[in-house]
Order: sequence, then C-alpha cells, then structure tokens
Amino acid sequence: MFEVMVTVNYKGKNYQTNVLAKKGMTCEKIMHIAEEQVVKQWSK
Repeated sequence: MFEVMVTVNYKGKNYQTNVLAKKGMTCEKIMHIAEEQVVKQWSK
C-alpha cells in the first residue's frame, strides 16, 4: 500500500485528501475514493 495525495474540486473549492491505495489500483478508482472522502467530510 502507498499514500497518494489527491486534489478534488467540490462546490467550487479545491480540497486535498490522502488516499491509501493498493498497488495496481487505477487512477480512476483512486479519484473516486478521494471524491467520496471529500463529499463525506464536507456535506455535513
């Protein structure tokens, strides 16, 4: 596993989040996980 820092645009603002990714994960999957994390954190 390795840590990837991803920038996600949510509601016109950029947020950085870390994703723990397994070797071989696609960029699309990593971005999807990052987007879910940002939405979960900021939609409360």
